[in-house]
Amino acid sequence: MEAVRTEGINYNLGSLIQGQSLVAAAEEPYAKRALHKEIRFSEYAFFLRTVKSIGVSARFKQVIDYFKTPEEETPAGFRIEYNMKPNMHLEIDLVRDISYDKNGKKRATRFIFSADSANPYEIEPIKNLIGNLTCNPGIIYDLFINNPKANVGRKYKNRNEVMREIGRILGPGCDISVEVNDPFADFNQILEEVQEFKEMLSEYRVVIKVPHTGPVNASNVHQLLQGSKRLSTRYNEASTADYLHGHNLALKLHEHGYRVNYTLMFEPWQTGMALQAKPYFINSFVRQRVGITTYINGLLHAYEKTCDERFLSDLRSFLIEWDFLSGEDGNASLRLVERIAREAITYRKINEKEGFDGMDGVRHSLRMLRNSNLKDTRLIVCSMEGSKNYPDLDKLMTEPEFADMTDKIVITTEPNYLARFTSAPQVITYHRRFMNAVKNAGEQ
Repeated sequence: MEAVRTEGINYNLGSLIQGQSLVAAAEEPYAKRALHKEIRFSEYAFFLRTVKSIGVSARFKQVIDYFKTPEEETPAGFRIEYNMKPNMHLEIDLVRDISYDKNGKKRATRFIFSADSANPYEIEPIKNLIGNLTCNPGIIYDLFINNPKANVGRKYKNRNEVMREIGRILGPGCDISVEVNDPFADFNQILEEVQEFKEMLSEYRVVIKVPHTGPVNASNVHQLLQGSKRLSTRYNEASTADYLHGHNLALKLHEHGYRVNYTLMFEPWQTGMALQAKPYFINSFVRQRVGITTYINGLLHAYEKTCDERFLSDLRSFLIEWDFLSGEDGNASLRLVERIAREAITYRKINEKEGFDGMDGVRHSLRMLRNSNLKDTRLIVCSMEGSKNYPDLDKLMTEPEFADMTDKIVITTEPNYLARFTSAPQVITYHRRFMNAVKNAGEQ
């Protein structure tokens, strides 16, 4: 039968059936969930000529059953795909993709919001608006479990209780990025830990956060836990094996079938090598980085104007505090301090258009991602605060250069920080007017 294109008519798989029994009775309850999905006329015409039967993949059934999906729906977080099988059999599949809402419909925007939280009470009001959640040991233990103001009545006793509740709240449409407690542990121990996450959250939602490790290793990590808590090794004087520990851990987990969120990316130069680890997410941290850069810039300007070396001495203490220098560098040369500081502000372009807003790392990572072969990898822009970070990112996403990359952006921070940018001063102004109008109408 030859199909004729008619303007204004939408086509879907259900259009093919035309009263015929193309779907086996046993698979019909599954298949009918996807028959509504609109297809192009060219696809319709091709299927009309070639399809003799329609069914669903084993994964389709598994996803529907696991998430207890309501009848005649497919869950959020999955796109619907078709595979031609032998004997002209069309197989309907569900593929993990957080760009999609339920029933194979795209989310409202190409970019996706995420939340940095392990607090179920905070996550509840934002659950239907995000496609990812990220948490690390600091978020889980410091900000929630061991924080009596957040973990009211100490209802949640351990990480697993928290993660199970978060999984229940978020449902199928949200990826959940969670970090192991010790990235320096034996790999078999790490595998046991991530397997536990997989069992709690399902293979479809779990993403394992792996941190860049820099100069930190299993032998010196204790220095961060005692005394001054300063590492004796500078960030740029480590061994090759230490620098690449996180990369190799990410690759191993990828080879074991896990999606990886490769985290702790603060500088653009980290992006290229991070992509070699085949991550599902890479990151660009903007909060502390822009604040630190601005402070360094200010001290250098003060020194330039006054030639007072007390500003360089203050800068030395600041560089030790933020790990540009090691804990052993209390007497480092002020000339070295000045050089390190100038290199930082020059590279970070804080005095140039590219980086005055602290988004130079984001721009660079998007350019690198555009030229990668990792079609599913996205950039998480994370750890924002203050009155400028999110508005500056919002503006960046409208820059013509990145018009083709907005579907690669995930915006994550604390839920309350995101929520505050839903408001403006005049919201109060207008409510004052409207509510008083209603009040006065009732008094007449």
